Amino acid sequence: MTRKEFDVLAYLERTRGKRSQRAIAGGVGVSVGTVNKILATLHQWEWITPDLTLTGKGYEALEPYRARRVIFLAAGLGSRLLPLTLNTPKPLIRVGGKRIIDTAIDAALAVGIEEIYIVRGHLSEQFDQLLNKYPQIRFLENPAYNETNNISSAMCARFLLKNAYVMEADLVVNNPDVIRKYHYTSDCLGVPVALTDDWCLTSQGGIVTSLQEGGTDCHHLFTVYYWNAEDGQKLQRHIEEVYHSPGGKQRFWDQVPLEYHRKDYQVEIAECRMEDITEIDTLRELQAVDKAYCLL
Repeated sequence: MTRKEFDVLAYLERTRGKRSQRAIAGGVGVSVGTVNKILATLHQWEWITPDLTLTGKGYEALEPYRARRVIFLAAGLGSRLLPLTLNTPKPLIRVGGKRIIDTAIDAALAVGIEEIYIVRGHLSEQFDQLLNKYPQIRFLENPAYNETNNISSAMCARFLLKNAYVMEADLVVNNPDVIRKYHYTSDCLGVPVALTDDWCLTSQGGIVTSLQEGGTDCHHLFTVYYWNAEDGQKLQRHIEEVYHSPGGKQRFWDQVPLEYHRKDYQVEIAECRMEDITEIDTLRELQAVDKAYCLL
């Protein structure tokens, strides 16, 4: 399946309804003429019906591209949110009455991702409360969370990276549509910006060329990554290699594919909007989105 054929088929599955050729073209970023040709091909292959609904064969064609699991990295201390994180892990803090991590778990479940793993460390037993709502969760223990950077959490999950989302557990997902059921290749979420002093991605032709702190005409990084089967297999080996190298335990895990082994990966930028996700790193940022914390 070509990329454009995939984009049209996945768009039809995602929108679940009859769409005009013009709407499809706008949704996937190609011309109406290209859409007409692709729809004719999909009809010929019996992947869609005349009303643009996917057939069983259409779903079978998409199956190799389906996200099968999500891994949350949730072991950190959350020190910039003290004193709240003295007694509560950051992902379990409530924003607008809802736990931060729930927003991402719900988005994953909404697209049929049932395998949910949480790498935990700080106040690990408190994550057990999630099982009341999400009994399918499996926990991975990170005993080294207080001695290393987050690459140790990736080490704990390194055998699960194929067809998997890997994301920080402290992101408030405001728009669940940023979590997709099907992916043509490995990707990460980014917002186009003219200037930022935060972690960002440079790119060429939509493919990440560097991960850096601060930049111009780049993409603000939201740490929501998807790894296809091939890249997930490679990443397992590369994470082990970097982790056991001199100074490797103090690296960020995503430096492995985007810096130390960049030539081995072609990671696309999946563009989103700044309002789709809220990053909360400090008490002031938390107070800005939930006034209940202003009394602290």
